[in-house]
Amino acid sequence: MIDLRRFTDRWRRFDVTVRDAPLALAFALASLLPALRNNGTQLGDVPTRPMDALAVAVVTLECLPLILRRRWPVVSLGLVALGFALDQLLGYHTAAGTVLPIALISTGAHLERFRWPTVAVASAAYVALAVVLARAGASEGLTGFVTFFLALALAWGIGAWLRQSRAAEAERRRHVAETTRTAERTRIARELHDVVTHHVTAMVVQTEAARYLTSSPERLDQALSAITDSGRRAIADLRHLLDLLNPEHHAEPRSPSAGDLHALVARTRQAGQPVEFTEEGAPAEETGSAEATAYRVVQEALTNALKYAHGSRTTVHVRHGGGEITVEVGTDGAGARTTGVGGSGRGLAGLRDRVGVLGGEFTAGARDDGGFLVRARIPAGGAS
Repeated sequence: MIDLRRFTDRWRRFDVTVRDAPLALAFALASLLPALRNNGTQLGDVPTRPMDALAVAVVTLECLPLILRRRWPVVSLGLVALGFALDQLLGYHTAAGTVLPIALISTGAHLERFRWPTVAVASAAYVALAVVLARAGASEGLTGFVTFFLALALAWGIGAWLRQSRAAEAERRRHVAETTRTAERTRIARELHDVVTHHVTAMVVQTEAARYLTSSPERLDQALSAITDSGRRAIADLRHLLDLLNPEHHAEPRSPSAGDLHALVARTRQAGQPVEFTEEGAPAEETGSAEATAYRVVQEALTNALKYAHGSRTTVHVRHGGGEITVEVGTDGAGARTTGVGGSGRGLAGLRDRVGVLGGEFTAGARDDGGFLVRARIPAGGAS
């Protein structure tokens, strides 16, 4: 059994002239069939002439240029039009006359440059042909010639419409591809921000604290070990992100989950930030992107707390239930007020976008008691 899809794929690999050859040959052979002789388009009253060797040449001139209809549309149209004119003037009136509208459709669809000059030249050529036929005693009259011209103009219009539709589809695909690339760049930029900012902030804070631990070798060793651990984690995460950018990399991207929050809180405590962590409920079996988003909310809030309110008490409360994940991260102290306004602003703005895409709510602002609160409600179960 023939695999139609495989055959189609192979056929499309051929050059367009090869793919157009069967159509041209089919019209040429059909025009030479005895049953179709002298039954083609007749413009004017030129006496019908029996088929001869010259008729074969005229049919060939009318039909075979269809092979070039997509590669060189103007050349194809010019040769077909010349063959059509000879067909009418010599009185063969073969079925090959049907090829002229096809050539016009193809030219209207595939011609990229000099479209209006082509229309003008083709129209002038038709007028010249009509004048010659009229002087030869054609009884078509002005109405007949105009009607046939309008039919040819319709064929050109169909081709122009096909060209516009193809261009619109190409523009739509280009826009979709550009939007996809932009979204992917934004996603990668956010991941880089989350990874680099968190680890580097922890390293900076721990390095600053290590300056004052020279008199306590044991605590200094712990601080340096924590810095080394943060650096290794940063390198590992960056390598993972860079692997995702490699087109030969086929591994699935690893998304952080709510289960990683305990390790995140432990690392933040190790960096010198007092964190109280509570978690209610259990994650749903299917949460989509909700768990990863919840993790990023906590990560960004703890990073800001380390950066702008180091040493201030921070509380992390995560609640699962009701088809959503609720995250609250609060930081005490006046220094926490700068948490939302310091830095580039990409972190909180990116979180707001992430949560918004999933249909959730995100707020971040100063509390009445002088601290800072980050809160997110993220729909879970089917989010993606």
